[in-house]
Amino acid sequence: MSTSHLYTLENTRMSVVILATAAFSIIFVGGFGVYLAEHAHPGANITQFGDAVWWAVVTLATVGYGDYYPVTAVGRIIAIFMMISGVGIFALMVATFARRRLQKAESKLGMVTKPRLNLLGQETKTAIKTKVDGIETLTEEDFDTLIVEIKGLRLTLLEGSKILKCPRCEIVYRNKPKFCSNCGLALIIT
Repeated sequence: MSTSHLYTLENTRMSVVILATAAFSIIFVGGFGVYLAEHAHPGANITQFGDAVWWAVVTLATVGYGDYYPVTAVGRIIAIFMMISGVGIFALMVATFARRRLQKAESKLGMVTKPRLNLLGQETKTAIKTKVDGIETLTEEDFDTLIVEIKGLRLTLLEGSKILKCPRCEIVYRNKPKFCSNCGLALIIT
């Protein structure tokens, strides 16, 4: 695993830990607050701390069974806070996992495309760049050498791709279609 993968993994784990800590804190504080507001009120159905914590978990998870619910104004205000927090924590959790998955896909894509950029040695790149920069002063022989180097560069870059050729039309395809767009014949890899 590369360093960037470890950093991304650690960063994601830390985000999950922070969100889990926030969720447990909200559950405990919200449950305790509802317990304090409700337990002595006549007609309240949240009379024990365990019931209050259960209600807080169900509310934060946005399930809302309805077996326990606050009846006081303070309890209902805490319930509103818990509902909004539940939606927010769920959205942040999904965003964290989606970001992790996207970063993983981007790193895989980067690993696939980076080697193609380094097919040529630094000397070849420098030689081509130097000749292109001084193209006005090139002799005919130097210009021919430049053309050969550029053609070599083109072939090197195209080397990894498969070339398909229609045997009937002689049309060359580099994007790997299954059939010829001109005559409809099935293409073969050459």
